Amino acid sequence: MAELKDILYGVNITSSVGDMNVEVKDICFDSRQVTKGSLFVAVKGTQTDGHQYIDRAVQQGAVAIVCEQLPDTLYEKSTCVTVKDSARALGIIAANFFGAPSQKLKLTGVTGTNGKTTVATLLYKLFSALGYKTGLISTVEYRIQDKVFPSTHTTPDPVQLNRLLRQMADEGCTHVFMEVSSHAVVQERIAGLAFAGGIFTNITHDHLDYHKTFENYIKAKKKFFDELQTGAFALVNADDKRGMVMLQNTRATKKTYALKKLADFKGKILANTLDGLEMDIDGRQVWFKLIGDFNAYNLLAVYGAAVLLGEQPDEVLRILSDTTGAAGRFERVTSSAKITAIVDYAHTPDALKNVLETIHAFRTGNEQVITVVGCGGNRDRAKRPLMASIAVKLSDKVVLTSDNPRDEDPMDIIREMQTGITPSESRKTLVIPDREEAIKTACLMARENDIVLVAGKGHETYQEIKGVKHPFDDREVLKRMLALVAN
Repeated sequence: MAELKDILYGVNITSSVGDMNVEVKDICFDSRQVTKGSLFVAVKGTQTDGHQYIDRAVQQGAVAIVCEQLPDTLYEKSTCVTVKDSARALGIIAANFFGAPSQKLKLTGVTGTNGKTTVATLLYKLFSALGYKTGLISTVEYRIQDKVFPSTHTTPDPVQLNRLLRQMADEGCTHVFMEVSSHAVVQERIAGLAFAGGIFTNITHDHLDYHKTFENYIKAKKKFFDELQTGAFALVNADDKRGMVMLQNTRATKKTYALKKLADFKGKILANTLDGLEMDIDGRQVWFKLIGDFNAYNLLAVYGAAVLLGEQPDEVLRILSDTTGAAGRFERVTSSAKITAIVDYAHTPDALKNVLETIHAFRTGNEQVITVVGCGGNRDRAKRPLMASIAVKLSDKVVLTSDNPRDEDPMDIIREMQTGITPSESRKTLVIPDREEAIKTACLMARENDIVLVAGKGHETYQEIKGVKHPFDDREVLKRMLALVAN
């Protein structure tokens, strides 16, 4: 509980009507969750405008309203405060309400199209192994030390996020690593947070259904770095052509990592096999369990961030050499069948290309690469033909299937994917909308030593169809189908 005037500290207020000393018991931006004593923040969302629900919030007991425009009716028992941007105000209010927990933590944010989950997870594992009490906020899961909570979003809403950070601080965490999505930046979910540092992995084609243009997508990522404060660090991938763009306006200490260019943290791949990576990092030769060029970048980002957070380079590399990656990220599924089976979350053109190129680097003879891939419904449609084109160019056989179709017809999605495939390429593709059947078919087509890649869903344990999440885990299905083939 806190007084309204205190939790409005730092908010850009344009007007107020009513008692600013009123006690606030909770913060809500969904009117259905309002109870007596709540503050209701009316936010204009992508689906609905919270200003339409001010009356309902007041009827349910809201003692104060924060909005961008005064309602037609002013309420005797509710204070009304107008602000320039209610989404940003919500983030600042949530941080204040929960006692500014990010200021009590070394909070590091990871943003970029690909690699966010792996980098955040590796940092969590590294700092836990270094002896720190550590928190993780990722696409896969939320962790407070050893306690695991299911993830709802890559970056939670401001109220959930600050509640989670408060719990982490109360349980003694010193370091927290979180993924920062472009949606979260634009929607001001991270407003009011104090970051110790920010990491940029890369940027490629994604989320244009939301951002509309690639330029807007770049600006969303850049905004995170623009708002970092003096004393924080901004660590970017110098090999990505937009890496230095992220540093243009930041007040944070500017640092870079790279495999190809000169950088503050320099790496070189010495060996790249199906068993792991050997790298030279700042003159130290280290073997890692992770696989592929993309993981070389992820490891380098983790190493750089850890050193910037004050850790000793040799100790960091010693622990990282024995650390495994995130679930569903180039995850091998073992079985008695003599087939190499891999599950990966690759759901963007660049991520799929990286995974398939990594697989090609391991080929030693006439192994076939058989790829099972689909695209999500109600998401960026422009990447669908690109995904299919990359799959057929870098695979011997491709099974086009359903991903999370959501509210779309899977065949409509597949037909859009097929526009990226030439008539000659179509001869090595199969269309099987049922994902389980698609995985089964890929396994049945595979010969000894062939490589089966199931891409797109990675760690997910469900398939979302018409608003319902049905149990479905690529890893479990693949394991079952490989057992069938082996017998």
